[in-house]
Amino acid sequence: MGLQGCSTRCGNMTVPYPFGINAGCYLPGFILTCDSNSRLLLGDGATGIQVTDFFLQNATLRVVTHAIIAEPMMSKPSINNTWGLGDVVAGPIILSYNQNRFIALGCGVHAKLTDEIEGNFIAECSSSCWGGDPGNWLQACQPGLGAEAECSGNGCCQSPIPQYAATFNARVSELDDKRNYAGILPTVILYIAEQGWIEGVWCRIMGWSANYFPIIPPDELLSTVPVMLEWAMNSTLVGYPGWSPEMDSRCPKDGVESDCKSDHSSCINMNSLYRSGYACRCSPGYDGNPYLIDGCQDINECTDPDHYPCYGECTNLLGTYQCRCLQGSQGNASVMHGCVDLNNEDSQRKKVLSIGLGVGSGTMLLVLAFITILVVRKIKAQRKKHLRKRFFKQNHGKLLQELVCHRGDIGERMIITLEELEKATNNFDSSRELGGGGHGIVYKGILSSQHVVAIKKSKIMVQKEINEFINEVTILSQVNHRNIVKLIGCCLETEVPLLVYEFISNGTLYNHLHVEGPISRAWKDRLRIAVETARSLTYLHSFASIPIIHRDIKSPNILLDDNLVVKLSDFGASRYIPIDQEGIDTAVQGTLGYLDPMYNSTGHLTEKSDVYSFGVLLIELLTRKKPVSYRSSQGFVLVNHFVNLLSEGNLDEILDPQVTKEGDGENRYAHNLTEIVMIASRIKSVSVPHHDVVVVLIHYQNAAI
Repeated sequence: MGLQGCSTRCGNMTVPYPFGINAGCYLPGFILTCDSNSRLLLGDGATGIQVTDFFLQNATLRVVTHAIIAEPMMSKPSINNTWGLGDVVAGPIILSYNQNRFIALGCGVHAKLTDEIEGNFIAECSSSCWGGDPGNWLQACQPGLGAEAECSGNGCCQSPIPQYAATFNARVSELDDKRNYAGILPTVILYIAEQGWIEGVWCRIMGWSANYFPIIPPDELLSTVPVMLEWAMNSTLVGYPGWSPEMDSRCPKDGVESDCKSDHSSCINMNSLYRSGYACRCSPGYDGNPYLIDGCQDINECTDPDHYPCYGECTNLLGTYQCRCLQGSQGNASVMHGCVDLNNEDSQRKKVLSIGLGVGSGTMLLVLAFITILVVRKIKAQRKKHLRKRFFKQNHGKLLQELVCHRGDIGERMIITLEELEKATNNFDSSRELGGGGHGIVYKGILSSQHVVAIKKSKIMVQKEINEFINEVTILSQVNHRNIVKLIGCCLETEVPLLVYEFISNGTLYNHLHVEGPISRAWKDRLRIAVETARSLTYLHSFASIPIIHRDIKSPNILLDDNLVVKLSDFGASRYIPIDQEGIDTAVQGTLGYLDPMYNSTGHLTEKSDVYSFGVLLIELLTRKKPVSYRSSQGFVLVNHFVNLLSEGNLDEILDPQVTKEGDGENRYAHNLTEIVMIASRIKSVSVPHHDVVVVLIHYQNAAI
């Protein structure tokens, strides 16, 4: 498990490489300490955190920590504290956000978790104690039932932690009058703990006794809270001091040495929105340590019938195994009763019958084979036809029911058959792919009418994507604007419906703006793109029959044709706003970096949320910085850094040098640059902007761009 000559034991713990205790026995950032009590610690002996388990295949380890807060609130309206892993987070090891939960125990409290550096909201939950009488509000904590108690808001609440962070701020405040819970539970405790741990112990932590009154929480449970950490080689935290986009680390390319040393190991990317790096894993059929030469050894599957069942003769092979029926039987030996004995009476009868058929007329067999082929083809064709009809009816019911109530001709005009799209794309040939992502692929096609189109095809059936598809067809079928991508039609004969758009040949604004080298699109082109985007938003907000909020304004969703004319796209997240309302409350959806902070915190969606995203787009056009990943040396996101530099008179520090050069002097572009800077800066003046995108049009609708 470790390097030769290195100590790999601490008490009852085995230390696997890349971790190590002695100098030269570990990779950078993977040092452990074995203290005088034979405890294995992550870090040094003074501030180290105890390690209890390693999981090499998942690149995770389990540690135990203390609760964040454990004190009465009776004399305080709120309590603040922090949680972190000390110097450990500066290296490759960090909190695993998908295997832990933020937990609060208490009565009438609201707990909130934020990023200590940025102050960004991360998680929150609220806990009450229902029923007044302690005997009523927490019956699940009666003796004998504590292990089954759920942590669901009654004395205990929990929330996922959907973000990596080095350290966290934890704040707890009163939810209602604390006197309502006098004598029930005066102690407030906050945790970050492994998912699933709290359900079996929280009643014991609260000290619930047979007479239903709390006692002091057990110290052992408060000081040994399990937490899951994960590691990645060449790990970097996105947005933290010292980070830059060039530091993103993925699996090394061919010919570049990695830390995956075993011949039977593979590299897996650990990248996400918040961090980057890679880890190593033994290949299927092997187990051991992928970080050591010959560390991954073949698994003998035949000795592990629980995971590799075999009800016949099992033979171990390198990286796999073979399971065959015993001699005298045939079938599937991997399934119980899957092998049939050929020596019994029924098997003998079948064998005789098979021989009789085998020596029969060859002509008859050929005829039967030919008929069978025809029948199978007919059945497949009928099945395919029936399946298309079922999908058409299924999708028609979901989609056209809403469309027809607005315009009766939409159903027939927009429906395109699957056969037409298969011909248009040569059966969705890979050479016709324009691009795609995790949810689907976009193909270029030529319809029988000779129209060139782009066809969006999802990879899998997900209800959320079906809802977004219905939403996008509903909206795009009712808008008509030169700066909004045109929906040609849709196909409902597949499980996941297909969308057919006009073909926009020149890619996205993101691809034009963020190119290699110092020169991108000219400032006059960027200014015109901003004006045309503003016109499309003004149309959606003010001139559509029912106001529409796009909800995901960003450079990747702005398509450009051969003349660099804007075509706003991707309306899957868009929402209608009733004319007599200023907004609606909805689940937060959008892209980090462009997302309106007021909408993100309240869930109240208005047209101002689009305007905020448009303001971020203006800053992106001015700076050529990426709002999603940009962080300044002080840790500021793009909007904050832009506004701060403007207030200090140091805006040249962040402006794109090309924009500064082309906007210099007394020409009309210099005036336009100054105006655009001031408009972009207004998005930070209040929680949400109170100007409309029409402001931009008023300034520039007569400009010669």
